[in-house]
Amino acid sequence: MAARSSRETLALRIARVLADRIVAGELEPGERLRQDRIAEEFAASHVPVREAFRRLEAQGLAVSEPRRGVRVASFDRAEVVEVAEMRAALEALALRHAAPHLTSAILGAAEEAIRAGDSSRDVRAWEEANRTFHRTLIAPCGMPRLLTAIDDLHAASARFLFVAWRSEWEAPTDKDHRAILAALRKGDVETAAATLARHVRWVGKRPLRTASGDTREAFAIVG
Repeated sequence: MAARSSRETLALRIARVLADRIVAGELEPGERLRQDRIAEEFAASHVPVREAFRRLEAQGLAVSEPRRGVRVASFDRAEVVEVAEMRAALEALALRHAAPHLTSAILGAAEEAIRAGDSSRDVRAWEEANRTFHRTLIAPCGMPRLLTAIDDLHAASARFLFVAWRSEWEAPTDKDHRAILAALRKGDVETAAATLARHVRWVGKRPLRTASGDTREAFAIVG
């Protein structure tokens, strides 16, 4: 039992590290996950590596292809739009439930996150500030399952963003965040929720040069 528990713990660690690399764009869509190299990196047998791969597949971050092994999952515009629509619905729901519990201190922390986003120097810093803004406003909803689902969607959003804008990043001027905050300070929860939903539905696109030298369109939720 102890050996099994240790193997499962190692598999979880491998899966977490690989997931972080995929979300950050360090492992690109379509890139092969080489079992031998990963096992060597983590000083592990192939058993926990295969278990880690299965966990990544369950998260939608990897795909197993016959005779081609395991690769980082690709995504298209339809998947990005799906995540945007889910975020719009769930975050608006969470905000409506959180609104009665929002204090001036919480709104002040959200404003700090806006300023951090405005001054961010790279896409990672902007994404962290953006996620902090959204999480700060919806955390008081008191619905842990809902917040967990939203956290998973934000992780997907981060992956889309890092793949599309890993270079040539310029922080956008975010008027929507300020409009959401202004509506909440006035007690106009419905306007805040509607603005939030519209805000996260917007999907941006840009040309992206792949490792092979080809160019394709990349899509991301910039909100």
